[in-house]
Amino acid sequence: MSHDASHDAPPARGARLGRAAGAHGPVSTVSGVVLLLPGATRWPPGPVRPLARALARAGGAEGLVTHTVAYGGEGLREEDARWAADEAVRRYGDVPVCLAGHAAGGRAALLAAGHEAVNSVLALAPSLDEAAGPETPEPVKQLSGRQVLIVHGTNDARSAPEASFRLAARAKKANRATCRFEVHSDGHRLRDHQAEVVALSVDFVLGALFTGRYSRPVTDALAAPPPLGLRMPLASGFGRSLRG
Repeated sequence: MSHDASHDAPPARGARLGRAAGAHGPVSTVSGVVLLLPGATRWPPGPVRPLARALARAGGAEGLVTHTVAYGGEGLREEDARWAADEAVRRYGDVPVCLAGHAAGGRAALLAAGHEAVNSVLALAPSLDEAAGPETPEPVKQLSGRQVLIVHGTNDARSAPEASFRLAARAKKANRATCRFEVHSDGHRLRDHQAEVVALSVDFVLGALFTGRYSRPVTDALAAPPPLGLRMPLASGFGRSLRG
């Protein structure tokens, strides 16, 4: 795959890839990359850190590598996510990349999905409402051909759940491989049902990058017509008997 050397240097704000975690073996064994895009701080009290640990455990033997994208400023941008995808290609070659972000990182993941290496997007409580309105909706064309999962708490007071539902509804029209789960009564940080959110995310990422198979709830959500597949409830205890 060709690579533009001009992208090798970090953006002006100092975005960089954190230490690699996952793949049990040399770099040559890497067969998929997850780029974790935090919200407004490097390590927010949200799902990014436990998700990083869970992905490294669950996917390392299959050649999965994860990197958390560190950056400066108040929120991770589309440009940061695109640079990170370029850097993953430079390091690992032609392997599929999943952009997985929370809050501002979730929005950046959705916007940067058009990068040629990206095959899937996981957006957790994406911060869409501040930047979009009825007359200037968030773009969805770049999601075409990608596997897309959005997860949002119904009591999120910082990022409007209905904003991500509207985006998912528009995306679904152009890309059937789009689904969205609602976490009942959970807030922006998705702390109350963190174990379920992480289990759902791991199931989606491994399916998107490697197997093409998902748990029954994700399969049903992808197959269901709107709005059912975009308002799927995340069941309490999800993941305890997954793949069992």
